[in-house]
Amino acid sequence: MYDTILVPVDGSDSMAPIVEDAATLAAERGASAHLLYVVDKRAFLTLAEDRRDEVMDELEAQGSAALEVASATMKEHGVSVETHLQHGDPADKILALADEIGADLIAMGTHARFEDNILGSVSRTVVIEADIPVLATPLSEP
Repeated sequence: MYDTILVPVDGSDSMAPIVEDAATLAAERGASAHLLYVVDKRAFLTLAEDRRDEVMDELEAQGSAALEVASATMKEHGVSVETHLQHGDPADKILALADEIGADLIAMGTHARFEDNILGSVSRTVVIEADIPVLATPLSEP
């Protein structure tokens, strides 16, 4: 049923339980996992052009670190894992990668708040537009 699970990560400590749950599910099902970190292009809309390279390098380093931590969790559970660091709109990249890898499930966190109609903007878009099940778990605030 779930052979390939896509887990978008954002580097926050609150993602750890989502990654842990996805690793447990993948291990129980004998599924592989794909981890995705997206450098959000919207972060550059108001940034001075002379700072873009510096900020890009920093965001990529944060993404690589987040992928490394999440990958270690998957490997601790014996899950085969691939990592992806991409640039662009997070929701678009999540949906595109899910399609590209033939994902059966997207397991992601959401910065859920009642005033935001329960889901954050990225998770809301993914839930609405995905052709596969999406497990959207509220992230606890640090």
